[in-house]
Amino acid sequence: MNVLLAAFLSGAIFACGLAVGGMTQPAKVTAFLDIAGNWDPSLAFVMMGAIMVHAVLYRAIRRRPSPLFAAAFALPVRTDLDARLIGGAALFGVGWGLGGFCPGPAVTSLASGREPVLIFVIAMLAGMYLYRIVERLSVPRSPVPQNAPASA
Repeated sequence: MNVLLAAFLSGAIFACGLAVGGMTQPAKVTAFLDIAGNWDPSLAFVMMGAIMVHAVLYRAIRRRPSPLFAAAFALPVRTDLDARLIGGAALFGVGWGLGGFCPGPAVTSLASGREPVLIFVIAMLAGMYLYRIVERLSVPRSPVPQNAPASA
């Protein structure tokens, strides 16, 4: 119960931060990304504020032996760059620039009930589902040995 409550409160705070910061307004996001045109730098201040808060809290949290509601921290361990990571980041950036949303603000904006938001979230979920299918099909299957016992 504590884990669910903490997850809900964290999500609610994150959603409020996105809304207050203007990340749920696609026009504001695309104006921020339009450096060569009518550039709106206000989201840069939102991002810098988020980075400063993260920098302070991350150090304080990492001093703890474990999270409040888990046995250990689950942090990424890979540090290398590969084509999948770079391609995924590029696809994410293009989608963000075209739609004016990234996943968090899109899900937060569902509360507005606006049709473009619903279309974006449906397209995002369809893309995630398509990715799973492509991943499943691209993983080479190991051949089953002829003398292998039948699995239960």
